[in-house]
Amino acid sequence: MAVAESLTGGLLASALVDVAGSSSVFRGGVVAYNSSVKVTVLGVNADLVERQGVVNAEVAVAMALGVTELLGSDLGVATTGGAGPGPSEGVDQGRVFVAAVMTQGGTTTSAVRELVLGGTRAVVRAAATRAGLALAHSLVEQSVEPSSRLNRTSADEPPLA
Repeated sequence: MAVAESLTGGLLASALVDVAGSSSVFRGGVVAYNSSVKVTVLGVNADLVERQGVVNAEVAVAMALGVTELLGSDLGVATTGGAGPGPSEGVDQGRVFVAAVMTQGGTTTSAVRELVLGGTRAVVRAAATRAGLALAHSLVEQSVEPSSRLNRTSADEPPLA
């Protein structure tokens, strides 16, 4: 897994490395706070950024795809949006896009979610982090065949769906 973060500024990577053993699945991340980093490091199309800005679904997906290619990962998550306070570059505070991209067996699947969040800058950034993790989890869950999921039935552990 790899992450490309803008408004979350490293919170997503931090949340991942908070989990013991994350080094077995987390390759790294890029904090692409500046638009030029999104273009030059992550490979987001400069014309797209010029036409639509950096807070949109296409840029979020391009960031996620770019970080997977850059870091050699099969799962990438990206965040982009306006954390506030107030609007910036025509983007209202709390407007966020999170995207996840997964490549498996030569097939690439992507998911993107637009959020309109209220609250302080810290609240917006934390909610965007949680949404990115949830979207990645959802994409991974969809890729796992039901027959290969682990089901526990021990009295000590609840069954997994």
